[in-house]
Amino acid sequence: MSFFPKIVRFFELFKQQNDILVDTSQTLYDLFDDYTNISVKCSKIIKNEYTGNDISKEIAKQLSLTFITPIDREDIHAINMAHENALNSMRAISARIGLYHFDHVTPGAKELIHKLKLMFGSISLMLVQLSKRKEVEEQAEKVKELKIEADMLLLLSLGENYECPNENTLDLLEIIKWSHIFDRIEEALANAEILANTIEGISLKNA
Repeated sequence: MSFFPKIVRFFELFKQQNDILVDTSQTLYDLFDDYTNISVKCSKIIKNEYTGNDISKEIAKQLSLTFITPIDREDIHAINMAHENALNSMRAISARIGLYHFDHVTPGAKELIHKLKLMFGSISLMLVQLSKRKEVEEQAEKVKELKIEADMLLLLSLGENYECPNENTLDLLEIIKWSHIFDRIEEALANAEILANTIEGISLKNA
């Protein structure tokens, strides 16, 4: 029995979690950028989700067993849940892409996924800065700018989606399918913003 309280390196676990998130966003972009080998790319995202969820469970377990934490316990929980939600939302996008068997992906959807990937890239840098007790404002602003750009692009993409050239059953089905995809992309963008806001708020509290 040790007389010294156990110290868990939570930021190392966060980095593992965040690496999975960044890799998943890259794989998702690869899927939209090169619409081939769809099942292979979707399978990789599924595996990433399982790995990410395992890390999330480990963080929750260690949090319940650890006395000393580098930041407040509720903040560790918030980062953990925000990571998990962001990862799950990207899994939802890939699941529907794999299910709907589109002939191609729309340029607007591809650009939205690119914005999402860039957001997670900036969030990764925010997490590094937070672990070093440094300011995160610069990267936080980049995330906000990307989110604003993505919101505008999302509206344009939705408008284009509803411009049905022919009122036949196949066209209507495509509209419905793509509206589901855009809904999931919007959710992923929102979860990315929540993660960035969570890290920024914790940074300001510990400044």
